[in-house]
Amino acid sequence: MISPDLPAELRAALTHKSEGLSRNDAAQRADAISRTYRDGGGSGTIRTGADALAYALARMPATYAAIAASLNALTEIRPDFAPSSLLDVGAGPGTATWAASEAFASLNTFTLLDANTALRDLATELAQPHLRLAAMRYHSGDARKALAEAPEADLVVASYVINELGAGERAALADAMWAKTRDTLLVVEPGTPAGYARVIDLRDRLIAKGAHVIAPCPHDAACPLTRPDWCHFTQRLQRSRAHKHLKGADLPYEDEKFAYVVLSRTAPAPRPARVLAQPLVTKIAVTAKICTPEGIMEAASVPHRDKAAYKRAKKWNWGDAIFPENGIGVE
Repeated sequence: MISPDLPAELRAALTHKSEGLSRNDAAQRADAISRTYRDGGGSGTIRTGADALAYALARMPATYAAIAASLNALTEIRPDFAPSSLLDVGAGPGTATWAASEAFASLNTFTLLDANTALRDLATELAQPHLRLAAMRYHSGDARKALAEAPEADLVVASYVINELGAGERAALADAMWAKTRDTLLVVEPGTPAGYARVIDLRDRLIAKGAHVIAPCPHDAACPLTRPDWCHFTQRLQRSRAHKHLKGADLPYEDEKFAYVVLSRTAPAPRPARVLAQPLVTKIAVTAKICTPEGIMEAASVPHRDKAAYKRAKKWNWGDAIFPENGIGVE
C-alpha cells in the first residue's frame, strides 16, 4: 500500500519550483483553471509555465491521493502484479506516473501522453531529480493520435481524462487504450454522478471486448446500483499551509471524491465484496452498504453477538474490500 500523500521527492521539487512565486497570483490562476474544469472545459486554459505550476500545486495532491487509493485497491487484489511498463494517458504534470512508480518498484519504462506542452514541460522538470522517472518519455499531441503511435504497456492509466471528451471520442479513446493494454487498465474520474456514468460506460464497453473487472466491482455483471445512487469513493489527504492558502480553505485536510475502475485481460480469483459507504457502528451492530457478487446489500448488519465478525466489521471503511476468506458475516 502506498501513502495518499505526495512523495517527498515530488514535494521537494514542487517547493523548489515555487520559490519566489506569488501565492495570490497562483491562487487566482488555480481558481480560474478549476472553474473551467467545473464548467466542462479542459486544459486549454493552462498556457504558461505559471499556469501549469498553479494547477499542479492546487490539484496534484488530491489527484495523486485518488490514484494512489485506486492502485492500492489493485495491489490488494493482485499482490503479485509486477508491471515493467507504464503508459500514462492525459498525463498532465505526471501525477499518475509518480503514483505508479511508488506502487510498483518493477516499473522501468514510463511513457506519458498529453497535448498540453506547459504541463509536459513541468512534468519533465519535476521528474529530473527522480532516478527512475528522469528517463521517462513524454509525447505531446492529441490523445488518440499519440496513443496510436505509443508502445503497448503492462499498465495503462487514464486519470481525470475522459471527462474532457464527448461520448464518441470517449468510446474511441477507450478502445485505443485497451488496444495498448497488455495486462491492466486503470481509469479514474471525479466522484460525481457524471464521472461515475463515464466510468460505467467505459467499463461496459470494455467488458464486451473481453475485459475483466479487478476493482472496485466484485463481478463483471452490470452495475446493480440505480439512480440517483452512484458508485464513488473518497480519500482524505492532509493540506499544507501553502495548499490551504492556494485553495482558499480553512480545513487542514481535503476529501477527494473519485470513481474508478481497474480492468484486466486476465480473470481474477474470486473478488472481494466492496463497502460502498461509511458504515454505521453502534454497540448493537455494524451496518453497511456492500456490493457483492450477488448484488447490493443495502443494510448489511453484523451483530455484536457475533464477536469475531463484529470486531472485523468495526474496522471497515468506505471503499474497503471484504475478502471471501474473512466472510461478510451479516444478517
